[in-house]
Amino acid sequence: MKVGTDGVLLGAWAPIDHRPFSVLDIGAGTGLIALMLAQRSQAEHIDAIEIDENAFEQCVDNFENSPWNDRLFCFHASLDDFMDDLEDEDTSDSELAQQYDLIVSNPPFYNEDYKTENESRDLARFQDALPFEDLVEAASVLLSETGVLAVIVPHKEEARLIALAKECDLFPLKITRVKGTPTSEIKRSLVAFSFAETHKLPIDELIIETARHQYTEDYIALTKDFYLKM
Repeated sequence: MKVGTDGVLLGAWAPIDHRPFSVLDIGAGTGLIALMLAQRSQAEHIDAIEIDENAFEQCVDNFENSPWNDRLFCFHASLDDFMDDLEDEDTSDSELAQQYDLIVSNPPFYNEDYKTENESRDLARFQDALPFEDLVEAASVLLSETGVLAVIVPHKEEARLIALAKECDLFPLKITRVKGTPTSEIKRSLVAFSFAETHKLPIDELIIETARHQYTEDYIALTKDFYLKM
C-alpha cells in the first residue's frame, strides 16, 4: 500500500499538546501514522494493530528499520481480538490492562455493497472491516481519562461519526475540514474527540493545492517535516 494523503494529514494533524505517553494506531496499514507520531512526540509507548497479514509484515519491517524501533510495536489482530486480549490481561475489576492517551485511526470508509477481487484492498477500504460504531466504542474504553481520539473520515460521514461518538460520551475537541483545491468541495474531515465537552468548538479549513503539485502554505506548514521534497 502506497502512502496516502489521508494518512499523512492525520499523522501530522493529530493533537499531541497533551503530551501523550501511550499511543494506539487502529488499522495501522504499513505504519505510516504511528511512525509520524513517533517522530512528532515523546510518547514512549506506541502500539499499532493491523488485521491484514501483508500490511502487518510491512508495518513490522518499517517499525524495525525506523529510528524509533524501541517505542513501536505492531499487533497482528482485529480490533475485537485486541480488545479481548487486553481484557484477558486485566488484573483489576474495572480497568483494562492498557489505556492510551492518544488513539488514531484512518478507518475504512467505502460502504458500497460491492467488493473487488482484492481481499487486502477490501479490508483496507470497506467500512464493514471496521465500522465507526466499533471504533468509537473501543476508543471510549481504551482511552485514558484525558485521552484524545483523532480520525479522518469523508466529510459526508462527519455528522454521523460525531453522533456515534456522543453515545459513548466522546465529544469533538476540534475539526479541520479538507479541500483538495480552493474551488473543490470539502472532501475529508479531521476530527479529534475527548471526554470533555467543548462549548466553543474550533473548526477550520485546510486546502491542499492551488494547482497540481502547487501546495498551499498551510499544507506545507502542516506536513513539511515528513516529506523529503516539499
